[in-house]
Amino acid sequence: MIIYYNRDGIGDTLVVVYLKDSAEMSVERKADIARILDPSTDETLGYNFFNISAFLSLEETGMVKQDQNLINQLNSLLKQAGFAGDLVYDDRSAFITGYVIEKKKHPDADKLSVCQVDIGEETLQIVCGAPNVDEGQKVVVARVGALMPNGTIIRDAELRGLPSHGMICSARELALPGAPQKKGILVLDEGTPIGRNFFAALNK
Repeated sequence: MIIYYNRDGIGDTLVVVYLKDSAEMSVERKADIARILDPSTDETLGYNFFNISAFLSLEETGMVKQDQNLINQLNSLLKQAGFAGDLVYDDRSAFITGYVIEKKKHPDADKLSVCQVDIGEETLQIVCGAPNVDEGQKVVVARVGALMPNGTIIRDAELRGLPSHGMICSARELALPGAPQKKGILVLDEGTPIGRNFFAALNK
């Protein structure tokens, strides 16, 4: 889930985007909130909170930092308007250390590998194109919802017919100082704990 606010760019509207794709979208408006949904499944794709400065004080421009207090405030506004109030705060890091449990060749693409990556609380299937990815490696995973340094948002994807939930990152993709420009993921020290905030550990 991404929360975005840019008063100069789009007006006094807080945008909440779930990282789900849909071929069709409908809008349900109640008071100062619009719910964007998939009409075929009634699944929520996001919300627009109009005139948000009347309810919240926001200083950020762009991605809004999430915490439990903000989510509680937004859920309260949703319920007041007659919506479910179903936003959930996820306090895990967007960039997390993981362990490649398994690597298999993609059945439909010679240069892709299908990896099972343990990130602590769950195991993710990630399709990876790096030539040096292998079983037994400690790696950096950009979880779904991560904003990469180049502005790309990581979403659930399907690569050559197989689902992929995140990205195993290279040093260049993480914009690390002195990162090599050649293709290949960043392989961490074997003693790196799984499920840690990568950048927090890096800056210690």
